[in-house]
Amino acid sequence: MTNINVFLPMRKGSERVANKNTKDFAGISGGLTYIKLSQLLEVEEISSIVVSTDDERVKEIASAFQSNRIKIIDRPAALASSSTSTDDLIRYVPSVIEEGNVLWTHVTSPFIDSRIYRKAILTFLSNLNICDSLMSVTQIQKFIWDENGPITYDSSVEKWPRTQTLKPIFEVNSGIFLANIKAYTLTNNRIGSAPTLFATDGLAALDIDWNEDFELAEALWIKRHGT
Repeated sequence: MTNINVFLPMRKGSERVANKNTKDFAGISGGLTYIKLSQLLEVEEISSIVVSTDDERVKEIASAFQSNRIKIIDRPAALASSSTSTDDLIRYVPSVIEEGNVLWTHVTSPFIDSRIYRKAILTFLSNLNICDSLMSVTQIQKFIWDENGPITYDSSVEKWPRTQTLKPIFEVNSGIFLANIKAYTLTNNRIGSAPTLFATDGLAALDIDWNEDFELAEALWIKRHGT
C-alpha cells in the first residue's frame, strides 16, 4: 500500500481569473476541477484525494463523482483569503492528512495527467533510499543573467556557447510536491531536505494564473483533446 494522499487546495476567491477553478473549460462543465479530479482518480496508487475548499461549486463537482476516495474538507475562513500564505497552508495540512505521503497539486496544471502523476509517484517511491521527497520542475537551458552577468555559462571562455552546453537550472513549477507527512510536521515544509527534481516539460509545465493562460490552455486542450 503506497498510501499516497492528494492535497488539492481550491479557494473560491480567485482575483486574476474569476471562478477559475469551476468555470467551463474547453466546453467541459466543471472545468479545471472536473478535469483534475478525473485525472487523479485514474491513478490507482492514490489512496485519497483531500479537496480543501470554501467554494460550494467545487463541493458540488467533487460530490458528483461519488467516489469514496474523494474527501471534501471545508477550508477555514482564515486560510481562504488572498493574503493566506503557502506556509500557513502547509501548517494546516497535518490536520486533514495525518499519515502517509502527501501529493500536493493544483487544478491549474491541467496537462499534468494521470500518466505523469503515476510516473512521479513511482519515481518518488523508487528513490527513497537517496531522496526524501519530490517536486516538479522545468529545466531551463538558456542564456540566463543576473545583475552581475551570465550565471549559466562563463563568457570569458566562450561568449555565446551552444545552448546544449549551458549549465541547466531548474524552475519550481508547482505542479507536484510529494513528501511524507513528517516533512510537514517536523519542518513545516511540503518537501524534505533532499528532493528529487522531477522534470515536466512542454504543456505539463503550464500553470494557469492569468486570463491569458486560461485562454491559451483552452486552445491547447482543444487541439489535443477536441471539445
